[in-house]
Formats: sequence, C-alpha cells, structure tokens
Amino acid sequence: MAAGLVLEERDWLFPSYRDTLAAVVRGLDPVQALTLLRGDWHSGYDPREHRVAPLSTPLATQLPHAVGLAHAAHLKGDDVVALALVGDGGTSEGDFHEALNFAAVWQAPVVFLVQNNGFAISVPLAKQTAAPSLAHKAVGYGMPGRLVDGNDAAAVHQVLGEAVRRARGGGGPTLVEAVTYRIDAHTNADDATRYRSDAEVEAWREHDPIALLEAAIRDRGLLGDDGIRAVRDSAERLAADLRTRMHQDPVLDPLELFEHVYAEKTSQLREQAAQLRAELDAEGER
Repeated sequence: MAAGLVLEERDWLFPSYRDTLAAVVRGLDPVQALTLLRGDWHSGYDPREHRVAPLSTPLATQLPHAVGLAHAAHLKGDDVVALALVGDGGTSEGDFHEALNFAAVWQAPVVFLVQNNGFAISVPLAKQTAAPSLAHKAVGYGMPGRLVDGNDAAAVHQVLGEAVRRARGGGGPTLVEAVTYRIDAHTNADDATRYRSDAEVEAWREHDPIALLEAAIRDRGLLGDDGIRAVRDSAERLAADLRTRMHQDPVLDPLELFEHVYAEKTSQLREQAAQLRAELDAEGER
C-alpha cells in the first residue's frame, strides 16, 4: 500500500503481476488491474492515464522498462520518479542485473522495491543468493541499499519516501529490500507443505502487517471500533463487487488479435485479419 502513497501523480509505478493492490491504490479499478490474470487482454487499462505500467507476468522484465522511462524523463528535465516492484525470485533474473546496472550508470531517478517473502515459489532465498541480504547487492552497482521490515507499514513508507525524494532531487537510484513472508501457498496448485513447516507459517502470522498497523493506529487513538468496522465493511463491499464483475463472461473479439501490434498494420497482419474475418463470417460468428 505504501507504494501508492510515496509517489506523486506524475510519477510512474512498474508492478509485477503480484502487485495489484499497489496498482489499485494508484486509482485503478480492481477489475482492470486483474484483467491480465484472467487472460482476456494484455492490460485492462490505459497505462498513460494512470501512470501505471502494464502488470508484468515474466519475472523482472518491468525493471529495465522503469529505468528507460526514468532516464528519458531525466533527459527531458522532468522530475518524474519510477518505482519498480519485484519479488525476491525476480532478483535472480538477468533483467534485474541489467536494470540496476544501467540505473546506476545513468543515475536514473528510479527506486527498486524488492518484496522478499522468502520463497521464489518453492525456492528459499538461501538457494537464490549467498549475499547477506538482497539490499547488499546495491553496493556492487554503486547505489544505496536499504533493508526494512516489510511488515511495518510506517517503516516501509518512510524508507520509500526517502528514496523517492532522493531520486527526485538528482541523487540517483536506490535499492530497497522489504522483508516479509508469504503466508499462503504461491498458487492453488502449490503444495507449500513440501518446503516449509506449519510452525514456521504460524510464527509469521504474528507479524501480519494489517494487524500490526491496526494495533498501532488504535494505540495512538487515531481509530476506534467504529472506524475499524467501517474499513472492514468497505473492504467487503469492494471484494464482493470485484467477485461479481470478475465472474461475468468477457465479450471477446478475435479480430483484436491484430490490434496494437504495430502503429500501422503490416500487409501480413491485414491479410491475416481479412482471412479470419472471412472465416468468422462464414461460420456466422460475427
């Protein structure tokens, strides 16, 4: 959630597919944010309108894109900052290395936020890197590295806010590692009991960031029972509306396959589109 709070409207967010909440905080309709995962479009929204890059399914490919946009903004004299989100598994990809290397060389205004939940699906961090932490990797690229408790919302907000201000002020990129934990299985096809114990999971439940944030707000007298109830009711309404709309069958047009491939369709694309249109017309599907 902090990802949506430290950026200004003119800044850009580069999320992975797991970061739909950050995209929603930036103002995206949840259904639009999840369109890619449903498989009926590459992106359900206009990236330029919301300044949120399309959600990225391939690991770490959004990171070089973030560097390119940030560098271009710097060359134009625009004080835009790009916040690029990636998981610990993504740090094992070549795109991660290339992005951080170019960001540091160009002193691009980009902040890399690594959400380290301990597992790249089933591979623990110890089998991904021998570094003391992922934040340590920043030293090799020539940029600051910050390690923060990813379950402490206030701490994450502070660290990211400092990194964004540094980038906007011409200080270059920062690598932030937020240490958290994935409570549930990676997907409904993942048997997490094969690579971790129930006791480990239960221990981490005590560090639920939502529960910790609620307790901190209550302790400061900023929110009472009525306020908490209102927030939960609002969340339930949001979830119910999302389920209802996601269960609706999408209206698909096969000819959209040929749209947005090139600015101007090639002769081959026009020929293929005409062939498909004729076949659909012959079968009475249009």
